Amino acid sequence: MQKNISYILLILLIGLLIFGWNRVTHHEQVQLPGNNEQYYRIVSLPIPDALTFAGEEVPLDLFYVREALDRELMVNTYWHSATLLMIKKSHRYFPLFDSILRKHNIPVDFKYIAIIESGLSNVVSPAGAVGFWQFLKGTGKDYGLEIDDDVDERYHVVKSTEAACAYLLDSYNSYGNWTLAAASYNAGQKGINRQIDRQKTASFYDLLLSEETSRYIYRILAMKLILENPQDYGFFVSENEVYVHIPTKKVMVNQRVDDWAVFANDQHISYKLLKQFNPWLRENYLKNRKNKTYYIDIPLAPYDMTHQELMMKKN
Repeated sequence: MQKNISYILLILLIGLLIFGWNRVTHHEQVQLPGNNEQYYRIVSLPIPDALTFAGEEVPLDLFYVREALDRELMVNTYWHSATLLMIKKSHRYFPLFDSILRKHNIPVDFKYIAIIESGLSNVVSPAGAVGFWQFLKGTGKDYGLEIDDDVDERYHVVKSTEAACAYLLDSYNSYGNWTLAAASYNAGQKGINRQIDRQKTASFYDLLLSEETSRYIYRILAMKLILENPQDYGFFVSENEVYVHIPTKKVMVNQRVDDWAVFANDQHISYKLLKQFNPWLRENYLKNRKNKTYYIDIPLAPYDMTHQELMMKKN
């Protein structure tokens, strides 16, 4: 008898534990943002009925266009950490890109190239391409960037964006459409011209290109879709979690600087901050033999504001 009672009590205890666990997990689930089913299943993503890039229609009625876009949407949606970081960083850099692109009459969709090229960072590729817009040394110089041992303006976010605009305008004038201009940013104008001559078509969507260039436009389109409507793809980032613009002032320098650390101390900031806001300064000195004029970005005091204080200042 006692053994039976023990079994019954054990069964009741197990039942209560299961019931309690289900209650706890259900409570946690309902606190989660978005559609809860996304936390249990990896789901396929809907392809929009219509889509444009830089005002030009994407032919989603073609099966290979839909499938190529589907691939990049899945890759970038389920690569959670990288895409979350891009959403956060875009709030710092996209307003700047938008203003420069508009100034040059270039569609703002081209800001997504900086995500595809560099992840909105001053990175260096294995081929030696540098910065947000990934300029090779020769191309950078062709488009007016100063590149030497002391200064490399490929790391200058404003000047490199201006140079990218000049390149894109040249490409648009050559092709007469923005989609091929974007493709040429990856493959080069010579590479695109060679394939147009070889394949007798001037439509990006009809050209057989290398895998990297073929994916390039679709990666841009995927990031456009996700960043324009992040919650549709399961990304929930509140306003106080994004990376905000940090205000700066410009200090003119038109002579030699023997030690940037001393200069930074005179500006009441650290050497680290000086280089963070001016990564185009490549040494700890500036020879400046020609006495050129440079403008150094100095974060405005209090430069050590907390994230919350920056958000309040922004609002």
